[in-house]
Amino acid sequence: MQARMPNPATLLPDTVKAINLLYKAAHSAGVPGSTLELVHLRASQINGCCACVDSGARNARKAGETEERLFAVAAWRETPYFTDAVRAALALTEAATRLADRADPVPDEVWDEAARHFGEKELAALVLWLATTNFFNRLNATTRQPAPQNWG
Repeated sequence: MQARMPNPATLLPDTVKAINLLYKAAHSAGVPGSTLELVHLRASQINGCCACVDSGARNARKAGETEERLFAVAAWRETPYFTDAVRAALALTEAATRLADRADPVPDEVWDEAARHFGEKELAALVLWLATTNFFNRLNATTRQPAPQNWG
């Protein structure tokens, strides 16, 4: 795939600063790094962002995720590999990523289950990270950013 243009975030230097601040804030609120990486990976799968799926899987592996869980994240409901907390985060991910799919984009039962496993600061981090991931996905998919070609 040929990119339509360089990544817009790299063309506007202040954007990179803002993204780095969002990343730091979301990753400092106590949500396990592996959970944040799985959330990023699942949203990126839904949005068809090849660059983020690639980086998401690689970063999740670095954060300690197993191949088994990485291969199964798209079918997380049907597998025994995820804790209730991770399942709640993935359900929130899907609802927050597919906002136009239903009249009530994030139903109370999805929110309440996430709130059962995560405190308010952690929920804020999850929501911020989901918004940031969807932001990345839209930049990359719109401009057709390819996955890195440095694997071997």
